[in-house]
Amino acid sequence: MTEILRYAAFTSDPAGGNPAGVVLDATRLDAAAMQRIAREVGYSETAFVTAAPEPRRITLRYFSPEAEVPFCGHATLATAVAIASRRGPGPVTADTPAGVVELTTEAGPRGMTASMRSVPTHTRPTTAEELELLLAVLRWSRIDLDPSLPPHVAFAGNDHPIVAAATRGRLADLEYDFDALKQLMLARGWTTVQLVWREDPRTFHCRNPFPVGGVVEDPATGAAAAALGGYLREIGEVLDVDEITIHQGVDMGRPSRIVVVIDPADQQVTVRGTAVPMTSS
Repeated sequence: MTEILRYAAFTSDPAGGNPAGVVLDATRLDAAAMQRIAREVGYSETAFVTAAPEPRRITLRYFSPEAEVPFCGHATLATAVAIASRRGPGPVTADTPAGVVELTTEAGPRGMTASMRSVPTHTRPTTAEELELLLAVLRWSRIDLDPSLPPHVAFAGNDHPIVAAATRGRLADLEYDFDALKQLMLARGWTTVQLVWREDPRTFHCRNPFPVGGVVEDPATGAAAAALGGYLREIGEVLDVDEITIHQGVDMGRPSRIVVVIDPADQQVTVRGTAVPMTSS
């Protein structure tokens, strides 16, 4: 029988953060079996350790309830913490479909914390057509946008459009066309949409629609957080080694906290957060 662990990522409270399924031994599972388990678990993603050739090196695959995805940050963080709970904290190297991700875990007063060093990030401005289509399905207008943070498509394992709201109220009022956004994202190869509002230079509030995974919204998204960090560096918002804090899931009643460390001289970023076991599904 396959053991399925359940963790809440980017929180120290099992009732907060983003739930993730974790299967530490998926060596005998094929893709169809992993997809079936992910659908039964019902979280936005479940991570599967498909190989572990060394105690501190693993191969990961990720499945949403509807499809396999190249990378998932919160499920990777949950996997690192699950491994640390059994083998003790320390480094773990994860081979993922998106590339190699270096992980480190350490015990702290709020639980086990993991840091993920992303694959190299890159970003580009959205085209005029992309922005028009995005705003239409989000039911936003151009006056809703923050002109200091131009819309981009950013990558840190997956592609994520980044759209910045001018006000916290605009971010809070999220009622998009689920089917239309899903079709747009499938056509463009986008995994989630990173909607942000900047409270101050180091504090961001985010919401993350994920219709391609069959999920209206993710309460914490490590891959999109890494993409946001790379985006801020590339548009010149980070001039020295710095870190930002992302608050996500608040509007869903599952608050999460994601820390992103950004170095302007480095194409990679580090995402850090806490994960805790969930007592039930």
